[in-house]
Amino acid sequence: MTGIRCFIAVDLPEEMREEIGRLQSRVATEGLRLVRPDLVHVTIKFLGDVPVEKVERVKEALAAVRASPFIARVKGMGAFPSRSVRVVWLGLEGDFSPLYYQVEAATEPLGYPPEKRGFTPHVTIGRVGRPNARTSRELLAKISSQSTLDLGSFRVEKFHLKKSTLTPGGPIYEDLAGFPL
Repeated sequence: MTGIRCFIAVDLPEEMREEIGRLQSRVATEGLRLVRPDLVHVTIKFLGDVPVEKVERVKEALAAVRASPFIARVKGMGAFPSRSVRVVWLGLEGDFSPLYYQVEAATEPLGYPPEKRGFTPHVTIGRVGRPNARTSRELLAKISSQSTLDLGSFRVEKFHLKKSTLTPGGPIYEDLAGFPL
């Protein structure tokens, strides 16, 4: 049985992705792998390998999601975890909860249990392959210098089921379906 690596996400506007690309140069540090700006998104739920024959059922379930469009703002920068940094992220303001809970409710009957950690909306802009004290120190200093970061707001009107193909040159994302709010 072959699976398709899938996740559910909200895309950012193109002009915001371009600004994120410029911002990444300010936090670039040895050991930090930056996410290509054209791949930056807000992950609502990671499904993992979805059996090919189940993809249509996932699409049908997501088509039933009912949430209203809303305004989101990209504001602030941080890291997970804060001591030994593995992920550098941009914060998001806006009420993603209705969309998140609707997606969880739609996918749970298909065998995708709800996240135990809950949902913190964010945009991953970089990952540290081998966390160490020096890299973490450098990143945290650069992140703190961006404390007033505000990239502005955008209207969330759609979400996507995406396919992720991992390659040596980085992931390739493809929209399998889009769903209006």
